[in-house]
Amino acid sequence: MKEIKRLPESELEIMQIIWKEETPVSRMTVENALQEVHPLAPTTILTLLTRLCEKGFLALRKEGRSNLYEPLITEREYLASESRSFLDRLFGGSVAGFATALCDSGVKKEEVEELKRLLEKGEL
Repeated sequence: MKEIKRLPESELEIMQIIWKEETPVSRMTVENALQEVHPLAPTTILTLLTRLCEKGFLALRKEGRSNLYEPLITEREYLASESRSFLDRLFGGSVAGFATALCDSGVKKEEVEELKRLLEKGEL
């Protein structure tokens, strides 16, 4: 798996919007989606989009006077990288240690059964 840098919360929020939208995505689409959560100034959104392009998360395409953005990293790739990083940082890479903590956290029996089914089917 290629190394993917961890994103700050504000940039991750932008990526989550872009992953959910049909691409390419305009700044205005991101701005409208953010209005529902917490409004940001258009210049702030543009700065965050520029950073994501510089970090290799987004590609920028100009269409007339509009900038359109497309993800270069899928949500699944990012989640896989973050999961591995989380596992390594908190549990020394031990899946058994993570499973023990998960069971101790009060996770529901149905959720454990669902996880077991996914593992058995090889869908993880």
